[in-house]
Order: sequence, then C-alpha cells, then structure tokens
Amino acid sequence: MFPSRRSCAVRRLWRGRCQNGGLQGGLKPLTHSLFKRLREDQLEMLARAVEAGGAEDRVGCVSLVRSGVNHWPQVLTCKLFRWPDLRCPHQLKRLSICDCSRRSVEDSGLVCCNPYHFSRLCDPESPPPPYSKLSPSKNQNNIDDFLEDNFAYDQRAIEPSNNTSDLWPDFGLAPHLSREAHWCSVAYWEHRTRVGRLYAVHEPSVGVFCDLPRGNGFCLGQLHVADRHEMVRRTRGKIGRGILLSREWDGVWAYNRSEHPVFVNSPTLGPPNSRRLSVHKVQPGYSVKIFDYDKARALQRTAILDFPDGPYDPNSIRISFAKGWGPCYSRQFITSCPCWLEILLNHS
Repeated sequence: MFPSRRSCAVRRLWRGRCQNGGLQGGLKPLTHSLFKRLREDQLEMLARAVEAGGAEDRVGCVSLVRSGVNHWPQVLTCKLFRWPDLRCPHQLKRLSICDCSRRSVEDSGLVCCNPYHFSRLCDPESPPPPYSKLSPSKNQNNIDDFLEDNFAYDQRAIEPSNNTSDLWPDFGLAPHLSREAHWCSVAYWEHRTRVGRLYAVHEPSVGVFCDLPRGNGFCLGQLHVADRHEMVRRTRGKIGRGILLSREWDGVWAYNRSEHPVFVNSPTLGPPNSRRLSVHKVQPGYSVKIFDYDKARALQRTAILDFPDGPYDPNSIRISFAKGWGPCYSRQFITSCPCWLEILLNHS
C-alpha cells in the first residue's frame, strides 16, 4: 500500500528533527501528541516550513485552537526544529508576518506553531511573570518539565481562560497605525557611498534582502555598482535573507533572517545619557527592538549627544551586515563597514 500524505508529512518532520539532533527527555510523546492534533494539510504546511528553513514567506500559520492549559505548542516546535537550547517561553517573540499576531485572530483562541513565525529575543524586555515554571531562578534549564506540565493534550482538560495577556505577551501590530504615509525610509550604503534611492516603507513590515527570489521588500541585489570593492562583494554574499523590519505598538523591531550576525546602533539601545557609542550584535534567528517609543520620548527631553562619526539623529538607526564597528572593533566608524543600512524614521 502507498503511504498516506499524512504519514509522508510526519516522516519529513521526523527527518527534519533528526537533522537537528535527537529528542530529549519527554519530548517524543509530546511531539506525537502534537502531530495527532494537526490536520493533514497542517502537517504538510509545517513540513514545508521546516524544510524551507524560513526562506519561504508564503508558508502560512499552522494554527491550533487553544485547549485547556495547552497554550504552548509554539514552544515545542521552536525547540524541536530551531533552538534545542530554548529554556523559557519568554525567550521567543512572535514575528509580524504571523497572522496570529493580529488581535482579531488572537481573540479567536488560535495559536500558531510554525517555528519560523517566531524569533529569539536578544534580551528579555521584562522579567517573566512570577510563575514557578517560568521564573528564571527556577527550572531555567528544564523546559522539558514545563512542556510536560503545560502541553498534555490528552491527559487534562480545564476551562480555557479568555485573558491570554498573562500567558503570552502581545507583540501584534497596533491597529491604529496608518498604512497611508510611509513610517520610515531605508538607505543602503557601501562604505561612504549611498547606493540607490531612499526606499520608503508604507507597510507595517518590510524585508531587506539581497538575492532571495521569493523575497518581498527592498532587494539590494537590484542595486548595481560598477567596480565594487572585493570586501563589499564578499559581504553582500553574506546578506542572504537579510533582515525583517517591523513597526509595532511598542517600537520598531529588527529580525535577523540571514546566516550571519548584524550590528545595530540606535538612540534607544544604549544606556540613557551615555556618550559612548553602543553597537549591539544580533545573531541569526534573533530579534531586537531597535527603536523604543517610550525611551525616544524620554530622550527628546535630554541634550543632543555628539558622536565622533557624524551628526546625531534621534530618529535614525544604523545596521551593518556581518561587520561591526565602534570602540570594540577595528572599524571605528559605520562608514568603514562594507554594507550597511540607515533607517530614517518618519515622525511627521
């Protein structure tokens, strides 16, 4: 007999998991339980997402209806297929490309378990709630126990809570944000030379990438320059899927989709009232809030700072691909980096 599409999708998922390492602790029965709950088309979609490794944006949400205490299938799939060292649910951030990030979908009780609709947080935004299972001082390295207690689909059933804000922070897009006016412009630089025109961003999120055929947004591969420096060519080869910029209710976020780190300097990332240039390294698969609205309002009441590498703009962010700069690097100035972006926020 020919195998069913369902069994083929499950085998593809197990194969993807084996390539990422063996299952630990009690994750195997939890994985079986998850696969049983997913429909055939959802298993196929999850297998496509895992095989594409996040390269295909058209793979949509793999949504499950919340059931009792089973709020955490996304933690399980992220640990299985992306980050085996994941310790805490609050190390994850849901991306803006996920339909479940919208409040209208969230209110319906759906949760997405597509692991490529999530990223790792560089730093926790706030301490996790004082639940014994989530506290960083207890069981930090024992997420297997946490999943077993909170992902027992077949063993327990209690009334689901309507208030999900205490279980998962809502990083969805604010509904009042207007799509008519552009909220930022992106400039691409190679060393001291700006290449191409400013790219105005009207949608809530935009990808900045190099040569991804199915990408959507600002394609740097279309910007041609005669006699590029060899260092620029090598660095452009590392951009790959690039970054995803998104404007959300609390600020502007950047998700590193490439296979190499990116480096960020922003007025709101460094310590307040600091005159030292602060450049943050963002590893592949991680997100960071590159511009915080509340901190920006506080900075408006302070004196303008002077930086050695040019005028200070309180509404601009600089992102360098693969190469860092500043006091901790051989390149002291952003203009010494081969490929970098300038994000100019529009507050008009």
